[in-house]
Amino acid sequence: MLKNIIYLLLIINFITSCKNDSEKIEEEIAKIPVNVAVDRFDKVFAEATPEDIPKLKREYPLLFPKQYADSVWVKMINDTIQQELNRETLKAFPEFEQQEALENLFQHLKYYFPQFQVPKVITVTSEVDYRHQTIVTDTVVLVSLDTYLGEEHKFYIGLQSYLKKKLRKEQIIPDIATAYAKKFTPQPEGRTFLASMIYYGKLLYVKDQLIPNFSEAQRMGYTSKEITWAHTNEEQIWRYFIEHELLYDTDNELEQRFINLAPFSKFRLQLDNESPSQLGQYMGWQIVKQFAAKNPEVSLAEVLQLDAETIFKQSNYKPRKP
Repeated sequence: MLKNIIYLLLIINFITSCKNDSEKIEEEIAKIPVNVAVDRFDKVFAEATPEDIPKLKREYPLLFPKQYADSVWVKMINDTIQQELNRETLKAFPEFEQQEALENLFQHLKYYFPQFQVPKVITVTSEVDYRHQTIVTDTVVLVSLDTYLGEEHKFYIGLQSYLKKKLRKEQIIPDIATAYAKKFTPQPEGRTFLASMIYYGKLLYVKDQLIPNFSEAQRMGYTSKEITWAHTNEEQIWRYFIEHELLYDTDNELEQRFINLAPFSKFRLQLDNESPSQLGQYMGWQIVKQFAAKNPEVSLAEVLQLDAETIFKQSNYKPRKP
């Protein structure tokens, strides 16, 4: 009985200590000066006339590739579909409400990656190019606002539901965080399923640090129902991976089945239609989190440099019970 009480007190002390450390870090991060300028090019272009094109090209050279003649931009300005796209985007985003969250993200980036330089943020429209919602370079972040109008928007009719769930303004900051996580995380060296799982697990673990105020579902790009399904079935997913000896398999098909965005994950079982896609990413995330929890002295930058095998073995991963 006494041993159980002591053990319980140790757990409570550990949790409290972690919470206090986390609060101290967040207090430090909040003091980091960040000045974010969001340039609403989508508004500027919506109000432009053909006569404004030379000026726009001077002010936004990145957005006007030299290989395109001015006639291309004149045609776009006069295009009725583009005009409707402009109206709908301005209706959904009369103001850029994500400014504060964006500044918070950049503060976290400066804390964890001191080499990070605050970029210029430019909002654009992209003819609903949902495959490139955000583009990040060393100096610029481009955000295609017309890909965040809400999953039920008329522009997205015909898209499958698993694609439309990403087209919500709540995903703008998580998407930018993902883009930066990819910049700071080395590509996996191995070709195994485990290497791929750990790589994406690292990306999600970076997002844990960069956007702690966002839910796990938002970081993962899941709905609340999907993240609950993953939590509930974590033990069964892991058992399937182990029983089918998938961890060290190099079959590229595993990427399609468990890593890539899709309607669902492909266990080739009756439950497939109930499952969210990308469960390989989710499981890699849990492994990396357990490694980090057991090795608090290892910094985020150091975690990102470790190979998949080291993280997996030292995590001593145990799936949560349903």
